[in-house]
Amino acid sequence: MGYITIGVLGFLVAYLFDVVSLKRIPGAKQGVGIVVVALISYATLMVCFESERLALPIGLTWLGWVLLSVSVPLLVYSLFIDLPFRKTYVAPGVGDRLIRTGTYALVRHPGVSWYALLLVSLILVSRSKLLLIASPIWLAMDILHVIIQDKFFFSKMFKDYDDYRRETPMLIPSRRSISACLRTLRQPRTESEFQEGRG
Repeated sequence: MGYITIGVLGFLVAYLFDVVSLKRIPGAKQGVGIVVVALISYATLMVCFESERLALPIGLTWLGWVLLSVSVPLLVYSLFIDLPFRKTYVAPGVGDRLIRTGTYALVRHPGVSWYALLLVSLILVSRSKLLLIASPIWLAMDILHVIIQDKFFFSKMFKDYDDYRRETPMLIPSRRSISACLRTLRQPRTESEFQEGRG
């Protein structure tokens, strides 16, 4: 259970990311980001490798590999490509323009969906009993994190966030948002879109 706690701690530290972004503390954003990724990655790897195994059919393990090959690129794309990396994770402060295209036209927090898919795929691949317990806890922490971002941080960071909240679902896509996502994914990004973005 210690590894589950380390993962939870990673999500708790993630709350600081938005705080230090708003306060524009030099270097703090990168430091907090590194700690968050390190804690959650370490906890996930240890839970996958150091645990009793579930007795799953081999077909489910192969399905897990397929889901893993889909969830990892989607997570990387939403968090590090759809959002401009430097403005979002490196530069002090927050981006001065809200990203509302691509996977962020699908839902306001696409990373949560891809993280849920990643956890399912890791359960099937690793067959870890402990990950079966950890996954709903960590996913709940991730959802709580984005709810707090939505209610307390993003409306302060982006002046048009309330409009975005009305237009785009939070976590579950609608027919309209799927259409908007597909439409905007086909449009080329401009240089200014790569340089600006959410905090």
